[in-house]
Amino acid sequence: MTPAQEIARRRTFAIISHPDAGKTTLTEKFLLYGNAIHLAGTVTARKSQRATTSDWMELEKQRGISISSTVLQFDYQGYAVNLLDTPGHKDFSEDTYRVLTAVDAALMVIDAAKGIEPQTRKLFEVCKRRGVPVFTFMNKCDRPTLNPIDLLDELERVLGLTPCAVTWPLGNGPGFRGVYDRRTKEVHLFERTPHGAYRAPVNVTGLTDPVVRDRLDDYTFDQVSEQIEILDGASAPFNLADVQAGKQTPVFFGSAVNNFGIQILLEGFLKNSIPPTTRSSVSITVPGAPAPTLAREIPVTYEKFSAFVFKIQANMDPKHRDRIAFVRICSGKFTRDMSVVHQRTGRTVRLSSSHRLFGQERETVDVAWPGDVIGLVGHDAFGIGDTLTEDRTIAYDEIPRFPSEVFTYISNPNSGDSKKYRAGIEQLLQEGVVQSFQPRNAPPGATLLAAVGVLQFEVVQFRLKSEYNAESRLEATPWTLLRWLEPHPALKDTSTLIVASGVSFGVDKFDQPIVLFPNDWTLRYFMDKNPELKLHELPIEQTRGAK
Repeated sequence: MTPAQEIARRRTFAIISHPDAGKTTLTEKFLLYGNAIHLAGTVTARKSQRATTSDWMELEKQRGISISSTVLQFDYQGYAVNLLDTPGHKDFSEDTYRVLTAVDAALMVIDAAKGIEPQTRKLFEVCKRRGVPVFTFMNKCDRPTLNPIDLLDELERVLGLTPCAVTWPLGNGPGFRGVYDRRTKEVHLFERTPHGAYRAPVNVTGLTDPVVRDRLDDYTFDQVSEQIEILDGASAPFNLADVQAGKQTPVFFGSAVNNFGIQILLEGFLKNSIPPTTRSSVSITVPGAPAPTLAREIPVTYEKFSAFVFKIQANMDPKHRDRIAFVRICSGKFTRDMSVVHQRTGRTVRLSSSHRLFGQERETVDVAWPGDVIGLVGHDAFGIGDTLTEDRTIAYDEIPRFPSEVFTYISNPNSGDSKKYRAGIEQLLQEGVVQSFQPRNAPPGATLLAAVGVLQFEVVQFRLKSEYNAESRLEATPWTLLRWLEPHPALKDTSTLIVASGVSFGVDKFDQPIVLFPNDWTLRYFMDKNPELKLHELPIEQTRGAK
């Protein structure tokens, strides 16, 4: 294949949802239909079955939830698929947000009995801001659901998306028998398999076939016929340009746990999703160059290799205690052992230990193309957001930081573990599991951790113990809000500022000034008494970039 053909067949996407909508189950079923696995597990992971492929961390298996994003790669009908499974729980939103910088499209999973839930809406807004096309899967149709017409209306009313039903459910709950494909005018009748472990047998026929009438009661058949007639006459037609522009969402119905409608969804998504697209390089100053390089668009067909690191993960293989940098390729051709510039340090590095990933499993990869996600092992200097490139004038600024909502001090209660404890904390901070800040007057030996949700602190403690054999202790803090401060002469002596009790100043990891507040009232009081100081919810560099 030519480079252009290789790029065109790439599909890199993430599955997003509210917790328990069936995201990880759907991920397993895509792997089943893509022949990447031969027996699908279940999220509940019975003792006689294995845990889901994408949930590799021990704590994930214990909790039955996704904690860390995972890359799963497989080929399907000529497409090279890079599927990024992400945490659904709101406490792990930061990991999900970073993953969404590396994808070209998203598949939004909705529990058809509940409709759009808070975390789904939050993740959709992230996709919308980034211009990521969104496809929709109405899951759990084998259980009692909301009216499917109402589900479509909710997509338009709540998310502002024009829905286009590609498939339509035949029945509801225990009476769910299959889906009607509005594109081909065909009915797909499914048979259940034990625990959904194998592909569901399917019978394809027309809506008026006597077989369909035998499988559906009169009420369901009449209702489905009426709904399809309404859709054909009143709903917006499928528009591929609007889908790829993020204005329209194709909607599929089915049941992930029973494999109903999964193959239609997978094939429809791959056909109508977009291949890798242009990325923006920011303005930078190149040493020795007469003038700064201005921001510009980098096409995927650009011959020079470029990529960015969107995730760091250590100890995926406990036997080797290694560290993997997950890299999204944006342009050029990757070849193992190639030399590139690590943009942040300016050093030239050789990319020798490169892997194609499948959850916790990996295999050496010699060649990769734009859209692919590869794992690079053994580069301790790599950090989240770093650019790797053959062209020194390219620098990507894809990874945002996020305002934290919960705070705690962490310390080492056992001085004998200090070396292991420090190594673990340093690694987890590099991975971005949590953020850290340096408040003034912090307790000796304590580090202030900040996160979106408290479960992230539990993950830190669990991984310190399981991966580094280091104990840790958490100590509550009085703060609930953090703001970044624009530099100002008044900050040289904060004792002259008027602040409420409990307010504390400090710096972030880049030495940018911050201020911590116990509650909304103390924030408003600070702003009222110190109008010359400007506060921001986001880091200063992101605020400037948004102007």
